[in-house]
Amino acid sequence: MNLPKDDAAVLSARWIEGVLLKRDVFSTVERGRFRGDNGEVDAVLRRLDEVPWWSFLLARHLFAREKHALALAKGLDVGPELLWAGRRALMRGFVDGVALHLAKPHGDLAYFRSAKVALRRMRRAGICHNDLAKEQNWLVGRDGRAYVTDFQLAACFKRRGRLYRVLAYEDLRHLLKHKRSYAPEALTPRERKILAKKSFAASLWLATGKKVYRAITRGLFNFTDREGGGRRLVNDAPVLAELIRKIPAVRDTAIVAFADRRSGVGLYAFVEADHAALEGQIRNELSAAKGPKPPEHIQVVHALPRDASGRPRTEILQLVAMNQLDLIEPMMKNDQDRAFLKDILEQRKNLRDRFNFEAHLPAG
Repeated sequence: MNLPKDDAAVLSARWIEGVLLKRDVFSTVERGRFRGDNGEVDAVLRRLDEVPWWSFLLARHLFAREKHALALAKGLDVGPELLWAGRRALMRGFVDGVALHLAKPHGDLAYFRSAKVALRRMRRAGICHNDLAKEQNWLVGRDGRAYVTDFQLAACFKRRGRLYRVLAYEDLRHLLKHKRSYAPEALTPRERKILAKKSFAASLWLATGKKVYRAITRGLFNFTDREGGGRRLVNDAPVLAELIRKIPAVRDTAIVAFADRRSGVGLYAFVEADHAALEGQIRNELSAAKGPKPPEHIQVVHALPRDASGRPRTEILQLVAMNQLDLIEPMMKNDQDRAFLKDILEQRKNLRDRFNFEAHLPAG
């Protein structure tokens, strides 16, 4: 399915392709740069030209909802700004930040205060996001503030009727669930009451519609996990990791997913071992095991970055695999983390879909 000529003309003249962020049956999402009236700016493009015919009507409906909500949210400073919109493509500004599940703002009370401010601004504009249960739709900006993204399910209201109030309540309740995960000690008594009381619509959805939704998304559309790795990350990666760990020279491994222009979703295995030449042996043994398809990329590193409990910091490794290198530096805790990062970046494998975002990284 091709883009309309006017959409294609704008993209040809004003869009500089960068990194693929996501591709599914509803759209293709890329990060790059947009030539605006005041020069180039970092931007995110959503396009419908690679959507299959059988999901196009729903994809177009979701596209229209996002287009309307972004236009209404312009100037609110709660998420990406709408830069341009055509019939089957739209450009939104890039928010310099990482998703909540990657940033993990434990104990960051200022972040959750700013998140409530963002919700209040959206409510005043008549916007209900409707998808804030997903941590990846909350961003932690480089400035420490909360931003929201992905308005495909948003509903916009001219009047604050009962449906509006129910949806706005659920947006707030979902924010408080995230606050409970990362700053539970800061919950107020009123916030605890809100968490304990689902709206009737939410209770009905959990009992009926959500079961149908999961059956469709996990079965027909193959959506399985929040990172976008789908069945390969959820089902294949644990099997592959277990096979890799059985190789004597391997100390540990971490497997993450990344968007791939050829296959849609790829797997990237970071393997902790001493010898880079081990990569070939790992690939051969995975192929001989006749199990899941081996990862597209296997990188041997001397050490995996780890958190205080010793677990690999997969949030950093995923950004490396996706070539979102400029988003990593704010997540570095100390010089030891930076040393790990330098070693990993120097030998990284996914160089086909890359952009010059690493220009923002400090040298050395």
